[in-house]
Amino acid sequence: MKMTASTRLVGGVTIVDLRGRIVLGEESTGLRDLIQNLAVGGIKKILLNFRDVDYIDSSGLGELVSAFTSIRSQGGELKLLNLTKRVRSLLQITRLLTVFDVTDDEATSVKSFSPAIWPSSLPVPIMK
Repeated sequence: MKMTASTRLVGGVTIVDLRGRIVLGEESTGLRDLIQNLAVGGIKKILLNFRDVDYIDSSGLGELVSAFTSIRSQGGELKLLNLTKRVRSLLQITRLLTVFDVTDDEATSVKSFSPAIWPSSLPVPIMK
């Protein structure tokens, strides 16, 4: 099953609902492009919902780590939501479960984002 994604905004957090398999090829490239486009648009709070992701391979994991690093280097946060048993197991085996902030409750995840992170398009006050 090809990966698809849809985005929605909840409490200032962009939630990306992923579906399908995140594997080498269009799927992992699609994930990378999606995260890059969100970052270019000034989105700094991203929650990836894995509820309907049944498989992720090493290429998909690489893109996930790359997205995490890219968003973090831009002052943002990327967190994971609703990992399936299979995806959770893979993240545990690769020890990536210790890298990501992972929850199974959307409301808790949304509240866990730092309120100090604003989209880059907002004006920054100058202190004198």
